[in-house]
Amino acid sequence: MLNSVSLTFPDGSVRDYDAAMTGAGLAESISKSLAKKAVAYSIDGVVRDLSDPLGKSGKIEIITREDPRALELIRHDAAHVLAEAVQELWPGTQVTIGPVIENGFYYDFARNEPFTPDDFPVIEKKMREIIARNKPFTKEVWSREKAKKIFADKGERYKLELIDAIPDDQDLKIYAQGDWFDLCRGPHMVSTGQIGSAFKLMKVAGAYWRGDSNNPMLTRIYGTAWADQAQLDAYQMMLEEAEKRDHRKLGREMDLFHFQEEGPGVVFWHAKGWRMFQNLVNYMRRRLDEQGYQEVNAPQVLDKSLWETSGHWGWYRDNMFKVTVAGDDTDDDRMFALKPMNCPGHVQIFKHGLKSYRDLPVKLAEFGNVHRYEPSGALHGLMRVRGFTQDDAHIFCTEEQLADECIKINDLILSTYADFGFDEITVKLATRPEKRVGTDAMWDHAEGVLQDVLDKIAARSGNRIKTGVNPGEGTFYGPKFEYVLKDAIGRDWQCGTTQVDFNLPERFGAFYIGSDSEKKQPVMVHRAICGSMERFLGILIENYSGHFPLWFAPLQVVVATITSDADDYAKKVVAQLKAAGLLAEADLRNEKINYKVREHSLAKVPVILVCGKREAEEETVNIRRLGSRDQESLGLGQAVAMLTEEAVTPDRKRKRAV
Repeated sequence: MLNSVSLTFPDGSVRDYDAAMTGAGLAESISKSLAKKAVAYSIDGVVRDLSDPLGKSGKIEIITREDPRALELIRHDAAHVLAEAVQELWPGTQVTIGPVIENGFYYDFARNEPFTPDDFPVIEKKMREIIARNKPFTKEVWSREKAKKIFADKGERYKLELIDAIPDDQDLKIYAQGDWFDLCRGPHMVSTGQIGSAFKLMKVAGAYWRGDSNNPMLTRIYGTAWADQAQLDAYQMMLEEAEKRDHRKLGREMDLFHFQEEGPGVVFWHAKGWRMFQNLVNYMRRRLDEQGYQEVNAPQVLDKSLWETSGHWGWYRDNMFKVTVAGDDTDDDRMFALKPMNCPGHVQIFKHGLKSYRDLPVKLAEFGNVHRYEPSGALHGLMRVRGFTQDDAHIFCTEEQLADECIKINDLILSTYADFGFDEITVKLATRPEKRVGTDAMWDHAEGVLQDVLDKIAARSGNRIKTGVNPGEGTFYGPKFEYVLKDAIGRDWQCGTTQVDFNLPERFGAFYIGSDSEKKQPVMVHRAICGSMERFLGILIENYSGHFPLWFAPLQVVVATITSDADDYAKKVVAQLKAAGLLAEADLRNEKINYKVREHSLAKVPVILVCGKREAEEETVNIRRLGSRDQESLGLGQAVAMLTEEAVTPDRKRKRAV
């Protein structure tokens, strides 16, 4: 072949093909059954239309509809079908953008009268009609002049803006499904029929064009799409379960916290919620103390100059809360910022006093209160706030110590998650972003070290811990590990991070004295386990659905009386529970016992001890546990001992076992 390409197949075999052959032709050459099942193909991991010519050598894969990668194509195609359906039903509606998102897709529409969920049944019916037509997706490349004229003639002014935003060196691709077409990067499957019927429109929302409040408000229709009905059903069940577990709802029922308009994005902690927050902080303090961390505290407000030196002012100032002080003295006319992160302050603490290589690693930890501006529409309970607490730490070490320190951090993170019941963990290496500081050599070295550590993490866990790579998702100053945990209903949460930083110590002139008596620049490792303590608590509330293990519950035991004859005994029971270190309260109200039990069960109290006249006489308690109809009667001393043992924290149990 004069113009051939060399393709490497998943089984390792290598074959040559004509570069002009399409993906569809390749699938046909392998087998007719594969050609029927194929929806796309990829070369070196880049997914393409089956109609695209091979064009280059590389690793080839034929993607069938059963392939997990096809799910994004199904959702992308469904977004196009949604847009066609809307324009068929309501001519004159303008379409804007319709990307794939996690678990689904959306499309933004410009229409005088916004859509509502009442419109969903007729839209879904029309979508099924379009899918049943099974029209092929076809691609053309248009000139800018042609595209602008055609979209202008259709009255699609938003598409004209999108065309103007596409760089001149990129092709203008137009995808058609029958007579309907759209501006799109692609790729798509072969035809609309491959989308299937496992889709559903979920909700509507307002969305400013290009996210700018100065632009017109559009109507965004969200949908979800899956490979089959079973997956769609499972997803909808998960959403129903997630709604029941919503931490905002449980926070009200358990009297943990609230939010209000006068403090957008900051938490008003109630007594029980703050007790739980402090339980988490105290647990983390004990874990850090075991690992030789020193807890410090850096100032909340710092001069702009420090953030300029660190680089955050240039990269991050739009997300920082700024304060200008205008005093009588002109020296007071300065710009300050509430800290959005703790790292510059920790560098200043490290620099205070001469450090030797013998002092390293230096591990500085802080439960630092930080503030970051988030748009009001992005705020979401404890999960997305403007003021939060980081369980932040920075390790200053030598390059030789870097790998070992990353392993120690990993072990601490994984054991912490295990203590809270999370055992499905994925560790992802996020590599250099397009915009970054530092030399390529620095990035090569840092990424190489982390890749070696990642391999060790997988090997030491017997590949129980999943690992992966997030290309281009590192911070501007260095690569990082992202720790993603899976909760009780299958949702992924990215919490912990380990970030390597050769940049900040250099910017601030941090150094230590090496064994050769020369100044050396330390490596700085940013580390968080919970990340945002508020968000981690929100995750815990939803993961446990408020049914916390006894050691972490904000209120562990309620002693409820059946009659007033048992009031004095109930007070004695509470006193013994508190003396044993348990969080206990008495409920002596003149209410029926079933009412009391139901109320405390709704508040998710793990243990209710019921006391009546007989229990008072016999010095026993009737034990009822949250979520169980079983009851157990025990002597008071035996019950206190049992509950005290149950309430021992996992880290303290490990210490006792040594």
